[in-house]
Amino acid sequence: MKRHLYALTSCLWLGAFLLSSAVLAQGSVTLPPSGDNQKSVVTQYMGRLAYVTLTYNSPNVTAPEGTDRTGHIWGELVPYGLTDLGFGDRRPAPWRAGSNENTTITFSHDVLVNDQPLKAGTYGLHMIVEENDPWTLILSNNSTAWGSYYYDEKEDALRVEVKPEESEYHEWLTYEFIDRQPDQTTVALCWENKKVPFTVKVPDMASLYVDNMRKELQSATGFTWQGWNAAAQYCLMNDTHLEEGLQWAENAVSMPFIGEANFTTLQTKGQLLDKLGQKEESEKVMQQAINHPTANPLLIHAYGRQLLGQGEKEKALEVFLLNAKKYPDTWPVNVGLARGYSAVGDYKKALKYAKMAFEEAPDKLNKDSLQAAIEKLNNSEDIN
Repeated sequence: MKRHLYALTSCLWLGAFLLSSAVLAQGSVTLPPSGDNQKSVVTQYMGRLAYVTLTYNSPNVTAPEGTDRTGHIWGELVPYGLTDLGFGDRRPAPWRAGSNENTTITFSHDVLVNDQPLKAGTYGLHMIVEENDPWTLILSNNSTAWGSYYYDEKEDALRVEVKPEESEYHEWLTYEFIDRQPDQTTVALCWENKKVPFTVKVPDMASLYVDNMRKELQSATGFTWQGWNAAAQYCLMNDTHLEEGLQWAENAVSMPFIGEANFTTLQTKGQLLDKLGQKEESEKVMQQAINHPTANPLLIHAYGRQLLGQGEKEKALEVFLLNAKKYPDTWPVNVGLARGYSAVGDYKKALKYAKMAFEEAPDKLNKDSLQAAIEKLNNSEDIN
């Protein structure tokens, strides 16, 4: 019964294929897809640069004439193992993982598929379906053949094991992206009561962005200090290409006609120097930054908070004291003094400035935060 159903279905699909091919050879009319298996294209980006696209034809559980094939998909309509499809090379072939033309998958960049490396490009997608064992996902260098009729193992680019799982019912065969991360996604074939997931990951996403930035900085983006500074900040925040990031930061500060020394550019340069272990030079640049006319009280306060986060309590207090000298009675100067004195254990002075900051607080959220800080300081507890 199973073989009969599969053989009948194969003949119907093959007949529709041959008919449509004959029509195409005779003229230029467009007919509906054979078997009413609609074409689908789905794309998922990983970040803003890399993406994966699947192009496939989507059969449904209900046959074109209305027969409900629930319970007859796996092992019958889609046979287990390799099968002689009755056409083409007649070699035992895998399932086309869809219907009609070749199911294809396109990767914009080099990726890892289930942790196995694969070059950017478009591949034919096939599967060997098993009743009990893991299935085999096949990515073939031949992406233009019709289905699996001419499948040749020698053209395989990659084979990986995949494990089918039970799934909510899907009437139409569908490819979905069931997990989406900045550098990877999980693709799943879903049909009837099964889903078959596999992961696609970009192995070094940071380098992908840096490579792209190099090109962008040669265009209009490179004619502003903001472009160079943003690229340098990316290297800093992602701890990647730090030497190149430092050069970009220097360009933001001093490139002829473009560079501008201000708090933002100097801070980026100082932080990259610090990351590269050049502590003395970093401190010099950061002194320039916090003493620069563009250094407003919020920016200086944020730098002090950063130092606290790095455990540099004494340096943080010095920055908060400088902020108070430059911008007395300005929000959030007294908040910084409260945090700075608390960090070094002088809770009496910290309490004094916390109470002053409470009176100056611009909104309920800050007042509530400072009230909680005051209660801690009354109990000689650090508020950082």
